Parts: sequence; C-alpha cells; structure tokens
Amino acid sequence: MSDQMIIVVTPTYKRLTRIADMIRMANTLSHVKNLHWIVIEDGKKKIPAVENILKRTNLPYTYLPYKTIEGYPKRGWYQRTMALKFIRSNTSQILGKEHEEGVVYFGDDDNSYDIRLFTEYIRNVKTLGIWAVGLVGGGYVEAPKVVNGTVAEFNVGYLPSRTFAVDMAGFAVNLRVVMNSTAVFGLHCKERYTPETCLLEDMGLERKDIEPFGWEGEKDREILVWHTKTSTPNIPKAEKNATKPAPPPDTYGYFVEV
Repeated sequence: MSDQMIIVVTPTYKRLTRIADMIRMANTLSHVKNLHWIVIEDGKKKIPAVENILKRTNLPYTYLPYKTIEGYPKRGWYQRTMALKFIRSNTSQILGKEHEEGVVYFGDDDNSYDIRLFTEYIRNVKTLGIWAVGLVGGGYVEAPKVVNGTVAEFNVGYLPSRTFAVDMAGFAVNLRVVMNSTAVFGLHCKERYTPETCLLEDMGLERKDIEPFGWEGEKDREILVWHTKTSTPNIPKAEKNATKPAPPPDTYGYFVEV
C-alpha cells in the first residue's frame, strides 16, 4: 500500500492563532511524500497568508473557500462535506498519473501530528484504520480496545457503545470506500451522537471493517496524534469610546489575523 496517495482534509477559519497552527501542520506534512492537502476556508474568500503557507510546503494542494451555511454547526462539518464532494468530483486530478489508490484523513489544523501517523498508519489503510488519540474527550487518551487483532470495544468516556467511538483525528478511510458512497457530514448527523459515527455508518462500514493501528504491546504504546488546542493569548484590547471606535491594534506592519 506504500504508493497510496494520502488526502488530508483540513477545515480552517480566521482566528488569532490560525497562522501559527497552519505553519506547524505544514511543517509536518511537508515531510510526507505522495500527499495532497485539501484546505477549506470557512469564509467567502481565500486568505493569501494561508495560501502562501500551502505553497511553501511544495505539496500538491487545493484551497477553497466555503462559508458555513445556516443550520450547520461551526465545527468544520460543512467544510469537510464540501471537501468530500470535491474529492469525488476531482479524483483523477488529486491522484495524478502515478497513483491509483488513496486514503482520506480529516486532520484539523490545531492538532499535533507525528510524521509516522501518515507514513506507517494512514498510508497502509485498506478500508478503515483507527488508532489512539491523546488529550481528547476530557481524558488523557481515547483508543480502541483490541483483542486478538480485532476491535472489541472502545476506551472512551463519551458513549463507548457507539459503533465507531472515535475522534475525528483517530481514523482514516480508504478512497475506495469514499467513492462508493455519497456520505457527507450532513445535518442529520446532529441527531446521531457524533459526526464521526454518522459518516462511517453512512459509508456502509461496520465494526468488523476496522483495522487497528499501534495497539501492539502491553505498555508504553505510542500516541501519534494529539488533540492539542492552541490557547488564545490574553492580549489587552483598546478600550472602546462612546463616540470613537477603538483603533486597530498595532502589529508594526506584520500580518496578524486580529
């Protein structure tokens, strides 16, 4: 499976720490071969500073703006949906002439990724790969409980009875599965516990389809993706005046998304 194209889908939106987050993620992905990065902006237009980051990776990428429409949660659902539609409509363009197969991974821009997540886990997913995620769900780690190579249940805090009790960062789906369905992060997913479970069930997947990664051994198993969140700096804002709006912050000519 070493020649599979990895397709990373990243929803993003304007915030003070976004550029820093995107630089960190770009620095990781730039070391991964055969990867196409799809970044979907929650807005009406592309942001030049974001596109410059994408260009500097020297990776093939797609950057599209799709502002969240009414009714969708503002958690990247709509952006991931539009990315899935783009993948299905532009598969040949994404894979190029050298690749016939691929794997789709939903990677948020504020997580922390080990390069081996892509080279050893995602690259080798045949149907549905699942692995541990650190600092998620109000706990230290969420992970599948594997017995004799099969996922028997999930070690998670929230609704462990779900068919796929997994965080967005904790799974990847083979492109073949994506292409054989029309599943997206639809509005109906709001009524079905979590978007991850909803999407995977709508793709026709079952618990038996799971390929667990990184579960071998009894202790000191490594976590290759962490659900980190960059804290917003506590920067004092200029006080508003009843007759005069607050002046824009002084960034000394440097670009900062404020």
